[in-house]
Amino acid sequence: MRLTLGVLSAIERVGNRLPHPFWLFVIMAGLVVLASALLAALNVSVVSPADGSTIAVRSLLSPEGLHFIVGDAVANFAAFPPLPLIVSVMIGVSVAEQSGLVTAALRGSVTRVPKKLLTFAVVLTGISASVASDAAYVVFIPLAAMVFKAVGRSPVLGLVVGFGSVSAGYNAALTITLTDALMSGISTSAAQIIDPGYVVNPLSNFFFTFVSALFLAVVITLLTELVLVKLTDKVQEDGDGETGDLGSMLLTDEERKGMRRAGLALALYLGALAAIVLPPSSPLRGEDGGLLSSPMLTGVAVVLAVGFLIVGMVYGRTVGTIPTMASVPPAMAVGVRELAPVLVLFFAAAQFIAYFSWSGMADVIAVSGADMLDSLGVHPVLFFIGFLLLATTLNIFITSGSAQWALIAPVFIPMFMLMGVSPETTQALYRIADSATNIISPMSAYFILVLGLLQKYRKDAGVGTMISLTLPISITVFVSWSLFFFLWWGLGIPLGPGTPYTY
Repeated sequence: MRLTLGVLSAIERVGNRLPHPFWLFVIMAGLVVLASALLAALNVSVVSPADGSTIAVRSLLSPEGLHFIVGDAVANFAAFPPLPLIVSVMIGVSVAEQSGLVTAALRGSVTRVPKKLLTFAVVLTGISASVASDAAYVVFIPLAAMVFKAVGRSPVLGLVVGFGSVSAGYNAALTITLTDALMSGISTSAAQIIDPGYVVNPLSNFFFTFVSALFLAVVITLLTELVLVKLTDKVQEDGDGETGDLGSMLLTDEERKGMRRAGLALALYLGALAAIVLPPSSPLRGEDGGLLSSPMLTGVAVVLAVGFLIVGMVYGRTVGTIPTMASVPPAMAVGVRELAPVLVLFFAAAQFIAYFSWSGMADVIAVSGADMLDSLGVHPVLFFIGFLLLATTLNIFITSGSAQWALIAPVFIPMFMLMGVSPETTQALYRIADSATNIISPMSAYFILVLGLLQKYRKDAGVGTMISLTLPISITVFVSWSLFFFLWWGLGIPLGPGTPYTY
């Protein structure tokens, strides 16, 4: 434990010296500019494995490069694939959040569960709570502590279980979430370095993430009852631990009515979509007449946004949080305002990826890296494991999943594509790496949040206490979910609708 604490303390010191992700992308873009000039001067080039043409590095400090940097900056930002996706989805999600539906759904999922199923229900709800964005941390984690306390179990155990399920299981869910749209947009941008027409659909990992949510719920439940319950028993509670009143967390009659009506509205919406798209003559079929190429899938961000909008409006009108139709646009605007930090980050990330692609450095690195890995003659599983270890280590320092993915996707997706690995497969691997170490990163604001909640039960609890309780979850999730992926991959089960493993 002393060694672990020493390592994490060093990580915290190093991480605190890292610049904000925006400046990190600015620095990386500057390095790409300088490196492109140097490599162009050295006439660095590679032969494209696709058509045998020569790809040479172009200098961003050349007249053409400078024109690109200045003249195409706005176009680079506007064409950044994650930008329209996240804005479109968030407009609908924001209405559901502002109406109170998301919070009510979290409360209703765990406050009336039978005691025997409590742990599993809390874990599964926490894993799927990423649909609620920050509300999952702010509302659900203290709620989990209160629910455990109400049934006579350790609230510290509830706190750890809630945090572990929300954070370590963040990239698995029973529904499509904002993360799916965001991640697929970044993956599309990276894949288009090699194949300009390639698009990664937000549903591309849905089969895998859906089953992963159930799998991780079982794993974390077993870990809780076999290991964590013993660890939390050693944490003597010396505070009153009051984080709220469980009674106030129970749904009111009006809220339950709103939930029922929202559920009915969702069922009608999904039924209408099915009725429209299932007939063979449907105009919303793909050009080949298939479902996988249907605009319902290629434009799933809009489908999701409308779904969240409808259920949010129905719930809000029922409970009075959205009294009139005039209240809807302001609720949408809240979501767009909350995206402001992400949009600022996207501007810098879009320039970095655009510079990397235009200069030809992405192609050179991808081809050279793929050739080197191929020459090693080792099994692809070893490459996957190496990628998992690298990404999960970076996740401790760069806690923003979208920032880290925007940083490494332009390198690894093209490289793996040239090795015959689809972008969707690389993205699925990243989901595992990006989740497992969230709960042990002292750089995470939510780590500090949960530590503060823990100190309400044990006043002298510190980082060491937190690590001792969360490290087993981090290790177990990383190992078990990685093995689960390799089993899924080995059996050839599709990651999502029409998602290939190979490129």
